[in-house]
Amino acid sequence: MNEYLDLFGTFAKVGVMTFGGGYAMLPILQREVVEHKGWATEEELMDYFAIGQCTPGVIAVNTATFIGQKHRGWLGGIVATLGVVFPSLVIISILAGLITNFSHLAWVQNAFAGIQVCVCVLIFNAVLKLLKKSVVDKRTAAIFLIVMAGSLFLHISPVWFVVVSAVAGILLKNLEGRAAK
Repeated sequence: MNEYLDLFGTFAKVGVMTFGGGYAMLPILQREVVEHKGWATEEELMDYFAIGQCTPGVIAVNTATFIGQKHRGWLGGIVATLGVVFPSLVIISILAGLITNFSHLAWVQNAFAGIQVCVCVLIFNAVLKLLKKSVVDKRTAAIFLIVMAGSLFLHISPVWFVVVSAVAGILLKNLEGRAAK
């Protein structure tokens, strides 16, 4: 029982500190799940995060579900998911009532403008960490550059970039393995 309470509490702490969405939670998850608890390695966390981006739903919820399931099975996945969602549910419920009454005030608008800038920095930090862990050789650098150029100039679904990148990773790794033989 204590394991499940610890799982819920850890993800509730992540959930309450996650302003800015899934990308902003990456440093907090890394600290709590990898460094403090040892429930996943940094590589596993990056994999969960990447899979969480490719599956339907919120990245934070998907990642919490993957880690909870790995640590304590299907019930752990549910407990971790509830933990990460619970603080947001409470905070959003409180804010929904307050925002409608105070959104016209200049200091509230200025606070939201400041929060937006902070969230951009948190997301940028997470992107840099992902970049350092993901682009590790010429093959991954090539995939990165092609996908970045494609996302800037083509107007297609991000799902296609994920599928094509996965296929490219498999093909390039196989070609690399054959060339080494």
